[in-house]
Amino acid sequence: MLLILLLASGSAANAQTPTEPTNPNYDSALAKKLGADDLGMRQYVMCFLKTGPLKVEDKAKQAELMKGHFGMINRLAKEGKLILAGPFMDGGEFRGIYLFDVKTVEEAQKLTETDPSIKEGYFKVEFIKWYGSAALMEVNGTHTKIAKKNP
Repeated sequence: MLLILLLASGSAANAQTPTEPTNPNYDSALAKKLGADDLGMRQYVMCFLKTGPLKVEDKAKQAELMKGHFGMINRLAKEGKLILAGPFMDGGEFRGIYLFDVKTVEEAQKLTETDPSIKEGYFKVEFIKWYGSAALMEVNGTHTKIAKKNP
């Protein structure tokens, strides 16, 4: 009976997961900096911008709303809260996307309340928690190096 227990405990020890990462390119410092889990992923809040109830025909008013829209995008990107943003090319009712580095939908909602195009109803928004690559945390730093113009 003792021999069976010793064999069982020995095989259980051998079945444990290795303590070393299985990815030879793994960079623990970078993973920690980006908030990555063991799969290199993290949680975000995604926001879909959709066509809102406000219809604006006046070009000056549209320009004013877009100036505030882009201002909010640039400010939140610099603060590290907005990871990426952009319009859909042929999305119909779906106009664009925001990806926020926040833990809750409520936090993301508060951030979008600073966008005049959303506050005034030009866009409406929907939120969902999303699990994606922690590497996305590097997008804004790279983007500032490749964009010739800033809207």
